[in-house]
Amino acid sequence: MVSVAGPIAGHTDRRADGHTFRSEALSTPGELKGRKTFNPETLTQRAHADYDASDDLVDMIKEDLVAERVAIASYTEIAKWLGDGDPTTRRVFEDLLAQEEEHADDLRGLLERIPQDKKTD
Repeated sequence: MVSVAGPIAGHTDRRADGHTFRSEALSTPGELKGRKTFNPETLTQRAHADYDASDDLVDMIKEDLVAERVAIASYTEIAKWLGDGDPTTRRVFEDLLAQEEEHADDLRGLLERIPQDKKTD
């Protein structure tokens, strides 16, 4: 039997670190007198990825991989849009992009380690 608990725990630890980093990055709109909201009722409407409440481990990993790919595409687009006009913010998004690419690699690795019979159940 393949254990994915260790790699998933490591992935979630990094996600927690990334979340802290994102929280710091998201503090800027408040400093600029912008308006930000983390209202759970509207958060899913504004999200770039869908929420999946699956109980199947493989399905959860696949959905997380999809979300990582969406984030990668979004951060790539933002970094390109920023270009040389705002190099500091562009670097923030490039760092986020690197983290999301690492997360996606980790998730692909987990899917490869799960026995084939578990992938179709």
